[in-house]
Order: sequence, then structure tokens, then C-alpha cells
Amino acid sequence: MPRRLPDLPREEGPRAGQLAVLRRLVPYLWPAGRWDLRLRVLVAGILLVVAKLLTVYTPFFYKRAVDLLEDPAARAIAVPVALLAAYGLARFLAVALAQLRDWVFTRVSQHALRTLALETFRHLHRLSLRFHLERRTGGLSRAIERGTGAIDFMLRFMIFNILPTILELALVAGIFAAHFGTTYLGLLLLSVTLYIALSIVITEWRTKFRRSMNAENTRANARAVDSLLNFETVKYFTNEEHEARNYDATLARYQAAAIKSQGSLALLNAAQALIVNASLALVMVMTVFDHLAGRLTLGDLVLANSLMIQLFVPLNLLGFVYREIRQALVDMEYLFGLMDTPEEVPDVPGAVPLVVRGGEIRFENVAFAYDPRRPVLKGVSFTVPAGHTVAVVGPSGAGKSTLSRLLFRFYDVTSGRILIDGQDIAKVTQKSLRAAIGIVPQDTVLFNESIAYNIRYGRPDASDEAVREAARLARIDDFIRALPDGYETMVGERGLKLSGGEKQRVAIARTILKDPPILLLDEATSALDSHTEAEIQEALEQVARERTTLVIAHRLSTVVRADRILVMVDGTIVESGRHTELLAADGVYAAMWARQQAERAEERAGVPVTDL
Repeated sequence: MPRRLPDLPREEGPRAGQLAVLRRLVPYLWPAGRWDLRLRVLVAGILLVVAKLLTVYTPFFYKRAVDLLEDPAARAIAVPVALLAAYGLARFLAVALAQLRDWVFTRVSQHALRTLALETFRHLHRLSLRFHLERRTGGLSRAIERGTGAIDFMLRFMIFNILPTILELALVAGIFAAHFGTTYLGLLLLSVTLYIALSIVITEWRTKFRRSMNAENTRANARAVDSLLNFETVKYFTNEEHEARNYDATLARYQAAAIKSQGSLALLNAAQALIVNASLALVMVMTVFDHLAGRLTLGDLVLANSLMIQLFVPLNLLGFVYREIRQALVDMEYLFGLMDTPEEVPDVPGAVPLVVRGGEIRFENVAFAYDPRRPVLKGVSFTVPAGHTVAVVGPSGAGKSTLSRLLFRFYDVTSGRILIDGQDIAKVTQKSLRAAIGIVPQDTVLFNESIAYNIRYGRPDASDEAVREAARLARIDDFIRALPDGYETMVGERGLKLSGGEKQRVAIARTILKDPPILLLDEATSALDSHTEAEIQEALEQVARERTTLVIAHRLSTVVRADRILVMVDGTIVESGRHTELLAADGVYAAMWARQQAERAEERAGVPVTDL
């Protein structure tokens, strides 16, 4: 069985370890083959070091100026003023270099985000249909959004805050040891150690609150998206308040987790402030006593104060960054775990492109189950000769639509095999397999784009004339031209601005434009009225001519001209033959035909029809 991720709202499941997450960032930070970006990383690093050296040396200008002003023998004010000007200039340059560093690095970080987002997008499209059917799109998109945002934070702050702060700490520690003595150095290191240790301990404790926030935030987002996608259903049943209550319940849980998180953050900030201010006060008391004893000048007091404040400002930011990094790691864990999810239906090693000569389809003793406890297909065998039309009919749940999913290799068969022109589809590339098959599905879902875009999706490089010709063959060109915006008419979310029949005809036009050698019609006229069905059936028969066509149908009237009709019941083929042969056999097909004919007669007579 493939490794499965849990439902998104629980925020559990396979996660890349935190050190592994950091290691995986390196290729994005140092991209292979991109020497221009690597040069930017090096330049940014040099700017970082120069800016930090300036930052650490800046207080010495201030110290020297104060010492000169304290000296009664100093008659000229020009030197202290010059030193103060140098102090201001050095502070400006430190900030300017930091901004230049950020600008230089921006292209690197944006390239990393673009690359990662594209890799994630491609990987999601490689994952199985089973994976996507078991996930809520809203929750999945929210988790990806948080993960990519966290990576942007990591790329910037890990390099431009943690490393510079460590460098500054080392420089300040050296200055304290050389200029003030080991006692001051010991106090500095003790203060920093306590600060970092406290930040780590409390932040680790806070992590569970962040996880809880993420889970509820994902759940709330998934709930909102799911409700809005089913807007019409909500309206049909006047369940607006029901949806609002469900959404509010998830928001309430998020609120409770957010309050706990904010309370723990306040505790952390207070504890950090206590250490910072106690250390600063203690250092200043020590420098005052040493100044009174003649061991330090007044400028040294200013220097010690400036260095301590200058150190604890980034160190305080380091506390914030560490908290955010821990939270970012939480956000990134799921994203990388998602990217590590293996494909349930991968191309086998050495897979070759499918070569379609005639398009013969053969199912050989195919068995399949979505769940091992409930078999769907039980040893199904049949052949669709090249250029012929074979229809599969049967009651709901017989396994008809599963045949199309297996033919497209959305799933692998449990046993048996499927061949096209003698080639096992499990051993050819999925891209070439799906390129050879065109489908008009039962449930047509369109992109929220123009009608032209949705038709052209069958062949993105098709000309406008080819798009219009496909629409004409699908009997929808006149309808489109009558619209105010014509082919540029937007179809709405999931094509909801079009009727079921209009959407179906757009899907037919899209497949016609693709011009595949193999055609799969999965309840292709299920959403059409009898008159439109007859028109579309004529178009489909024209399109299917000289193509290998597999028709999956419930309406038997749509398959009477098929070269062969297979009747499926409970995952097995129970009857096979032409329409007239099956009627003569007086079996399952004949009973279905009689029932549907009676229903159509009742429908024409205006009598309510009961569902099969």
C-alpha cells in the first residue's frame, strides 16, 4: 500500500526532520548551475560582514569623542565633532550596507521560492487521484501557502540575522575580554547563555500551541472553501446558518489556541526583558565603580553601555527570529512531508512512450478494488478492436466508470493487465498514454476562464479557427456566437455559468480539438435533453468514426449503434453482443431497455418518472 498522509487539519503524518529541513534549503540557497545567483550570495555575505564590522566599531567613535570632551586640556572642539560625525556616518553606512545586502539577495530568495512553488505544484499533479480525492483543496492550499511563506522567512533570517548576530557576539566578546577584562566577559557570556537558553526552553514549550493554531486555521480554511464551492447546495437547503455555525466553531477553536499562544509569547518577552535589563544594569554598575577607581574613563562607560545595547538589540531580535524559525519549521514540516509523498502510480523504470498504430484496447482478466475489502472489478476481459466502438452499460455501481480510470492509469490494476496495441499501459509513460486518449467525462468541470480557453485546453497551441471548428462539430458554435462576449465569455467557478448541456458540449469540443486516436465517452450525453442528445450523438458518431471508441453509458439509446455492447453487473461482464442480439437474448440488457423505453414514453406523456 502507498504511504498516505493524514487529513490536513490534523497536521500530523510524515514530516521531514528539522535538521533535514534546513539541509534541504541549501540547494535553493546555492542553486546548481546558477553562477549569477551564487555570486549574489557571496556578495551579500561580504556586505554582511562589512556591515557588522562597522556596527561593532561604531561605539568607539562615540567613546573617543566623550573622552576628548572630558579632558580639560582639549582646547579644540573640531576633533570631538569630527568623531561624532564619523559615528553618525558609520551608523548610516552599516544600515545602508544591510539594505544593499538585502537587495542583492532578493533575486536569490525569489528564485528559491519560485523553484520550490513550481516543484510542489508539479509534485501535486504527479500524485494519485486517490490522494486528491481524500484531501480538501482549501486545507491543502493553506498548508502550502504557510510552508512557502515559512521558507521565505528562513532564507532571509537564518542568513541575515542568526549568522550576523553570532558574528557580532563573537566580536563584542573579544572587545569585552581585551578592553574590560574577563569579569565583564564572564558576565556577558552568562547573560547571553541565560537569554538563549530561556528563549529555547519557552519557545519549545510554545510550539504545541502553534501546531494547534495551524491545525484549526487549516480546518477553518478548508471548511470555508468547501462551503463556498457548494454555494448552490447551501442555498437549496437554506443552510447558511448551519454553515456559519460550523465555521464559527472552527474559528472558536483557533481563537482559543491563539490566546494560549499569545499568552505564552507575553511570558517569553517578559522573561527576556528581565535578563536584558538586569545584565545591562549590572554592567553599568560595574563600570561606574571601575570609573571611580580610575580604571575606566567616562568614554569606557559609554562604550560598555553602547556595546551591551547594540548586542542585545539583535539578540532580542534573535529571540524573535528563533521563535519564528521554530514556527516556520512547523509550517515547513508538512510541506516537505508532502513533497516526500511517493507517487502511488509512477512510471516504471525504463518506461517508453506509447506507440499507437490502430488503437486496439484489451482488458485481460482485470481485477481492481479501491479498498481491498470491497472489490469493484472481478476478472474483466474484453477487447475494443482498432477503429471500432464498444459500449459498456449496466446499473450504477457496476464498475463502468472504473474502467475509464484504469485506462487512464489513475490507478494500477490489482491483477491482470490492460493493453493498447499490445503494449501494457503499466510499462509506458503516463504522459504518452494520456496524450493518446480523449475523454468526455460524466461530470464536466471547467476552468474559471473563457469558453475559448476551456475548448483550447484540449490543444493549447490550437488556432482560433481550430477552436471554432471544434465548437461547430460539438454543436455549440451558434450558442457561443450569440453570447455578448462570444468565445471570451467567462464560464465562472467550475463552469457554473453554463448549463449542464452547455458544459458537456464544451467538453466534447475540447476533446474534438485534442484529436486523439482513442476516444472515451463516459456518460457523455448524460446532462442533455433528448433533442440535444440526438444532435450531440450525431456529432460524437462523426468524431468516433475511424477511432477506437469506448463508450460508458447509462442511457441505452446512445449505444444502439455500437459495434458491441458489454453489460456489467457487480464488477463482471454478464452479457455481450450487438443491440439486436442482446434484445433477442431477453436478459439483463433487454430488461434495462424495456424499462428505459417505458420511462421515455411516460416522460413524453407528462407522467412523473421514478428513478432506476
